[in-house]
Amino acid sequence: MTTSADAAETAGTAPARRVPRPRADALRNRERIVTAAREMFVEFGHQVPYDEVARRAGVGNATLYRNFPERAELVHEVVLSIMARLTELAERSTQEEADPFAALRRFTHGAADERIGALCPMLDGAFDREHPDLIAERQRLEEAVQRLVDHAQRAGRLRADIGVGDLTVAISQLTRPLPGTACGGNFDQFVHRHLQLFLDGLEAPARSELPGKAATLEDLRRDSCPS
Repeated sequence: MTTSADAAETAGTAPARRVPRPRADALRNRERIVTAAREMFVEFGHQVPYDEVARRAGVGNATLYRNFPERAELVHEVVLSIMARLTELAERSTQEEADPFAALRRFTHGAADERIGALCPMLDGAFDREHPDLIAERQRLEEAVQRLVDHAQRAGRLRADIGVGDLTVAISQLTRPLPGTACGGNFDQFVHRHLQLFLDGLEAPARSELPGKAATLEDLRRDSCPS
């Protein structure tokens, strides 16, 4: 009986090589590493020792280095993970909240829990912001958040002089630890309180006229993390 591999060999072409799928336990280890790194980058900064990341993830150092030989690769994966989580949060908020402003509020508080401001230093230095994977995930996220803003404005629930960039700046600034304070700890208790004050100022009708113009994502493009 002639197999497909025999036929390919007869035709003068090499049979296609099967690429083995990663084992389930290997995928779980990788996911644990990324989760641990995300938590520790928030708590201690992205230069936290690899040994500590491995310990938090519950894997050996060899497993960590096998998955992410270079720190830049781990940072890249953490950033992808955060953007994917935020995109999912934006989409879920849009689908599950009947009130468009409630959806925006849910997303804003959920994004704050990711501590984006504390993670911004990861994007400094040699980090490749224009990697194709990051561009694709960033576009998905931006479109999802833009839909949140558009829906709230069309419903007359969000003041018209606000752009997605304004929301991005506020979340980034309010989740960035104050100078001289630890990344976590008591600082967390103030984040959602002050975010709610900010959100109260976004509701329509507007109570004042804002200076300047609405901040767009294009305005922020040069700086992934507003300073």
